[in-house]
Parts: sequence; structure tokens; C-alpha cells
Amino acid sequence: MATIPNGAPDSLALIPDVSPTSSAPIPLEHPKTNTGLSLVTPNNQASTERRWWEVSASTTGFLPVATDLLLAALSASVIFHISAGNSGIRFSLTNQLRALLMLYAALTILSAHSLGLYRLRRWNTGETLAIAKSVGLASMLFGAFVLWAGQPLSLAAIGCMGAMNIGAFAAWRAWDRHTASHRIEAGKMRNVLIVGASASGTALARSISANPHWGFVVRGFLDDRAHSNGIRVAGTVAQLADIARAEYIDDIFIAPPYDGALVWKLTEQARLNHWNVKVLPEFWEPAMVQPQVELLGELPVFSLHREPIPAVALCIKRTLDVLLSLCAAPIVVPLIAVLALLVKLDSPGPAFYRANRIGRKGRKFCCWKLRSMISNADAMKEELRAANQRSGPFFKLSFDPRITRIGRLLRRSSLDELPQLWNVFRGDMSLVGPRPHPIDDYERYDLEHRRRLQVRPGITGLWQVKARRDPSFDINMALDLTYIENWSLWLDCKILLQTIPVVLKGTGQ
Repeated sequence: MATIPNGAPDSLALIPDVSPTSSAPIPLEHPKTNTGLSLVTPNNQASTERRWWEVSASTTGFLPVATDLLLAALSASVIFHISAGNSGIRFSLTNQLRALLMLYAALTILSAHSLGLYRLRRWNTGETLAIAKSVGLASMLFGAFVLWAGQPLSLAAIGCMGAMNIGAFAAWRAWDRHTASHRIEAGKMRNVLIVGASASGTALARSISANPHWGFVVRGFLDDRAHSNGIRVAGTVAQLADIARAEYIDDIFIAPPYDGALVWKLTEQARLNHWNVKVLPEFWEPAMVQPQVELLGELPVFSLHREPIPAVALCIKRTLDVLLSLCAAPIVVPLIAVLALLVKLDSPGPAFYRANRIGRKGRKFCCWKLRSMISNADAMKEELRAANQRSGPFFKLSFDPRITRIGRLLRRSSLDELPQLWNVFRGDMSLVGPRPHPIDDYERYDLEHRRRLQVRPGITGLWQVKARRDPSFDINMALDLTYIENWSLWLDCKILLQTIPVVLKGTGQ
């Protein structure tokens, strides 16, 4: 079989056809002692455990990390010498400054890793943007720390380090792309054999050929089936051993569709001959998803879609809930005490009403209110349900006979809900969110209605400020879902501000 030129970055059209009889099928058993020279001990299973002196091919992914870390350390050293020389820093602070700069270098690498810069590299605007985001995030966090702790380093120095890192990270990647063709000519690339000349296999070959900085060169296809797509197949799958040795193959990619038993046979053969094996997911379409592999214990799992979680914004929302609850406590607690006394004087029964409500993801919690109804109001609810003035599972009466005199005042002004600040502080509720419904109303939900339980319930919400007296449960649901799907901290702030005039108008029921 003719040898493919080492300098060809994409040799798909140069691979000659191989006669099916030119090599033996892939052996499923281990080589015998008389099979000639072998790197595998005869009659012994090749060990999958890597020794300390062995270098895995996956370490090539460590090289970008090491290069960035080295460049970040160099920029930190430059800034250290400039800062120490110009500002006349005392000798006792030089070690502190040096440690700070090394901390910045490490923080930059961690930010780059968290933003996905070190995944399989592909030079495009996304990589440039990831570099800028990574360095920018590290610079902002480090600058905030320096200001807060009063460290001997200026913000200008941090900005200079950030600019140097962005330039250096982008420059070496540009040089890496520029020298890719020279590495191909020097035979320093990893030779790839693709098993399966299907649409996925040819798409993989095109991607590898278009991105030589990945370090791969496609040497051919293996396939047992005839294809009309014009791809010249080097041979059948049974000829893997001969073709791989002739072309000095380093990596074997298996493209779908494939049989599971075939994958393990090829993997066994690759283990015996020290080739790497990679498998393309059978369900993957390049234009649809970008899967990521996660490990659950020892089981690999493909993540096809990740719903973005605004973790920082949610943390700020929770922090504001706690802080505002604590700030309101000195005023609210005495007011609640006075109102509780009025409730006790107005009608017999406890001053506070507590009942189970349905919160986030259907969890029950004890919701607190000032009692605005007679003590046996819950027992009368089913008797009055026939007169319900709200559509759907929501229950409400404009002139509910169970409401007491002081209770009517509390409901109009929404003062009966002040004790729910305790629920907010505990984390059962938030200041802003869909209102929590009683259990008996929840049991009348359709499945579609449960979407409103994706977030914590709130004391006030979009429905309270837009359609508080509207009897339609569908309007209630539509506003709750609008809030959930368009949530932001700014929306919460607007709802809180709009709640004030609504409460002052006394439109509660």
C-alpha cells in the first residue's frame, strides 16, 4: 500500500484503495508468543493503568494551561519590578506584593478554566472573547480584593497586567496557528484514522482539516459499506491493524452509525497496539448541540443542554431579601405587636394565623399572617366554595363573611402579610414572587399551573401590582409566568416600587 505524504494536511483524496485480501481480520484474542515482536506481553491483558512515567495524550490539553500560567507569571513579575522600583515599597512588603501578583496569575487561570477557554481549541471570535472575559473577570475580582484589603498595589498596575495577559494569551495562540503547517511538514502532528465514512465521519474530517492547530492530520477512512459521496475508503474495518501501522496512526475516531460490539473490538485492538480511541456520539448533530461529558461516579454522561442559571443574580436576590427583612425589623416588629393586640381585642382566637402553603417545587412550608378571619374560617371554606368569585382553583370572595372588622382593615392595607417577612428571612419566600396558594387550591391545579412553582413564592408580585382585583386565574397565571420567564433584579426592584402606591390605595381584599 502506498504511503501518504507526511506533509499533506488533508489526505482524504490521496488514500489508495486497499484490496480486501491484503491483511488479516482484526484478532479478538491476544497475540500468541510466535506472532513476532510485540509491545504487549503475550497472553496477558494490556494494563489500562498509567504509570507515573507514562504521558497520556490528554496531557496536550495541559499545555495551554501551562503556557498561560507562565505568561501570567511573567507579566506579574514585570509589574512587580516596576511597582517595587517606582513606589519605593519597603523591603518588608515586597514578599507580600510578590504573593499578591502570583495570586492574580492563578486567579486568571482559574477564571479562564471556568469560562471554558481550555476546551478543544478552535480559533474564532469566541476564543478571543473568552480570553477577554477571563482576564477581565480575574482583574475585577482581584481589584476588588486589593481595594477592600488595602494592599500595596494600584488599580493601574492591575489594568496593565490584564492588558499584558490578553495580548500574550492571544499572541501565542496566533503563533500556534501560524506554525501549524510547519509542524505538519515536520511530522509532528498526530495521524488520525476515521472508522466510518458516514456524514458524521466526513464532517469530523473537514473540521480537523480546517483546524490544523488542533494537532491532527486525517490519514484516511475505514468502512465496510460502499458510499456514493466520493470519499475514497482506505479499506475495511478488518484491515485496521495493517493500515494503522503503515500510516503510523496515533488516534482512531469511530463515527456513527456503529455497533456496540464493534466499538469494543476496535478498542481492544487499539489497547494492544497503543493507539488512542475516540468515539463520536451517535445522536449528535453538529448544527444542533454542543455536548459536554460529565462523570457521575464512574459513568460518563453527555450533557446535551444546560439551562443557564443566573447564580450571581439569585445570590444577590437572596441577600437583598435577608438584608431588607433585617432592616425592616425594627419598624415592623413593634407594628406587628400593636396589630396583634388589636386582633386579639377584636375577636376571640390567636393573634396569628399560620397554615401550610405550597412553595418552590411543591414543597410545603408554614406561612405566617396576622389573623384576619374568625378562628374556624378554614372549616367554613368548603361551604362557601360554591360562591367563589374567582375562576379556576383560586378561591376569593369580595365580601367574605369570615373576615373580622379589624381583619378587613388589615387586608385592605395588606398589613396582615407583615409576619411573612419571617418566611422571607427563613428562605421559604422572597420579597417578590408568585403568591403562595393554600394546599386545597394547589390540589386543583392542572399540570400547566405548576410552572408557577419553579421559583420561591413572594409577598408581592407582578399580579399584585397589575391585576390584583382581577378574578381570572388565567390572568394570574399569565402574569406569574411572565415574571418567571423575564425575571431580573431590575424587575424585582420595579415591582417593589410599584407595590408602595398599590398598598397605599388600599385595594386589597
